[in-house]
Amino acid sequence: MKILVLGAAGAMASGTVKDLTARYSRNVTDIVLADISAEPLQRLTAAIGDPRVSATVLDITDRASLGAALRRADLCINAIPTFAGHQMAIFEACYEAGVAYVDFGGMGVVTVEQKAHHARWQAAGLTAILGLGADPGISNVICKAVAERLDRIDAINLYWAARRFGPESPVLVPPYAVSTVLAEYANPSRQFIDGALVDVAAQSGHETLVLPEPFGPTQFMFSQHSEPLTVPFADGIRDKGIRQFTWKLHLPEREHEAWIGLVKAGFGEFDDPLVVDGHALTPGRFLDALIRRNVERNHARIPASTVSDIHLAIGRGERHGKPATVNCAVLGSSEDPLYEGYVDPATSMGLSIGVQLMGDRALKPGVWGPEEYFDVEAFLRELTARHFTVATDIPVGRPDGTGRPA
Repeated sequence: MKILVLGAAGAMASGTVKDLTARYSRNVTDIVLADISAEPLQRLTAAIGDPRVSATVLDITDRASLGAALRRADLCINAIPTFAGHQMAIFEACYEAGVAYVDFGGMGVVTVEQKAHHARWQAAGLTAILGLGADPGISNVICKAVAERLDRIDAINLYWAARRFGPESPVLVPPYAVSTVLAEYANPSRQFIDGALVDVAAQSGHETLVLPEPFGPTQFMFSQHSEPLTVPFADGIRDKGIRQFTWKLHLPEREHEAWIGLVKAGFGEFDDPLVVDGHALTPGRFLDALIRRNVERNHARIPASTVSDIHLAIGRGERHGKPATVNCAVLGSSEDPLYEGYVDPATSMGLSIGVQLMGDRALKPGVWGPEEYFDVEAFLRELTARHFTVATDIPVGRPDGTGRPA
């Protein structure tokens, strides 16, 4: 498989390339790394050190150059940040070039618009998979794992939490793209409630679950994400009568407080240009540049720490004629040496896993969410091979001592 990676120098994409070229990976013959600047591409190519990897400087707004690069590939990984605003243009360019398409998705900004092209892609014999990483991606697959264990589905509730262990850092280090975190904290989200998508306020829907160690009592909130836009409408889930599907987030407490403060300060309007002394700049771009500079200048002050995270899907409904609550979780820890050099191994590896599984068999034409495309057991086996823990029916409680969430 010949793969073109757009936005290859980004943190998540570079991790995906690392996994695609790992000793346990397969189905990859060539990888072309494309980005707007040569220097980071050269550093990444040298760091990967694989003869299958080459690099090209590419301006994705140059449609002729983009089309030419796509026509030399079998599959395009779109790793351009969602809020850069190029997702639909790249999606359409892949269709025109006859190339399979995957993206990290995430925020659901254009997910519904992309899904509307399903019949057209299917008729053309082309394949697109939206939101392939950790959340979305791994999260969608564990929702399917839960759904397959229920005969009737009343609700699937999806959660992601991270805990950081070690001394408090004097430097704010974003867990992923600054624009993504700001959107999660500032934007309203769409959740599937009472059988329909409804808009809910940012930072609402507070809910505390008592999770196994090292997490303990963990407070979640609604957040903008793409999973509610695809999972409850997927075959094998929709037809089982689902009436509720929600996605909730928890970041480490002090980081959580920092992002709330930044939104309060006005950075939530990250795409609305601010004019200062005659110069226009969006708050999001300014904050991203400031945080990057601060991290670089104060790198020596950032203490060593470890992060544990959990992706958890809880399904309620009926099994074998009786009420049932089931769950599926994927857990990881940055302590594992395999993850050295990754900013977010789950996101980077999740996309790589999906691409490799696509190469195992003939592609299924259409525009799909991960829950519609992948075999659950095959995907989870790949996660286990990468040292993630996959568990079912972990103990989950409430602060008042009651059992699994009702």
